[in-house]
Amino acid sequence: MPNLKDLKNRISSVKNTRKITKAMQMVAAAKLRRAQEAAENARPYAEQFDQVMGQLAAGVGGSDTAPLLLRGTGKEEVFLLVVMTAEKGLCGGFNTNIAKKAIERIEDLKKRGKTVKIITVGKKGRAVLKRRYEDMLIDHVDMTDVKTVGYGNAQEIAQDVLTRFDGGEFDVAYIYYGEFENVITQHPTEQQIVPASYDAPEDDATSNSTVYEYEPSEEAILADLLPRGVATQIFAALLENAASEQGARMSAMDNATRNADDMIEDLNREYNRTRQAVITNELIEIISGAEAL
Repeated sequence: MPNLKDLKNRISSVKNTRKITKAMQMVAAAKLRRAQEAAENARPYAEQFDQVMGQLAAGVGGSDTAPLLLRGTGKEEVFLLVVMTAEKGLCGGFNTNIAKKAIERIEDLKKRGKTVKIITVGKKGRAVLKRRYEDMLIDHVDMTDVKTVGYGNAQEIAQDVLTRFDGGEFDVAYIYYGEFENVITQHPTEQQIVPASYDAPEDDATSNSTVYEYEPSEEAILADLLPRGVATQIFAALLENAASEQGARMSAMDNATRNADDMIEDLNREYNRTRQAVITNELIEIISGAEAL
């Protein structure tokens, strides 16, 4: 049975830990509001951009004049995976879940005899992947000093990816990130960015469909917009990731604070029982000594 001093030290230690987790929860909640607003504000633009690109891509189809970024190399032998995670931990299974999503794809590609290359964004995901696939890691993007994600950060990553594609280093590229739904739920997501993949516009016979004429040609417009599309997709993913990270951290710290409360309650109960047992033993010794006289 632990003595009273040990129990008091444990109670004090858990209380100090609870202060830290509570503070981290409040900081994450403040950051989450800004990150969530940024992610939600970016969604309408990204969706509208995808619709326009879908219309343009549908007009071009699979013609030989389509930009290489749209029609692809015609091969699926070398795959590039851009895995986006957080720079910090203490956010539950957020980083691990994204890494697991990427690992599933890596294992599937390895079974099919494909070549895999990995670029990591955020050191937590890199730490997980490095243990198993160190030979596949070709680059890392350190965002430790980035306080607020901007479009410039996405452009740098997109430029690196596009330069490698133009150099023939890979055929297909995917990005992995956490899609934000709410504080409790963040979905690990896989999205193909090269070759560019856009959903064709849905035909609605009951509505008045508008016919667009593009000047210059669809091919020329796509050649200019497709690189921006890759940057836009990466930027949206970074914003979703930032919101998901803070939501996961807020939830994890809330759970940690609740667990600390339960632990303190149990330790206080054990302390009181131990203290009562010590007092009872002392009373017994005093009474025994008095009776002996």
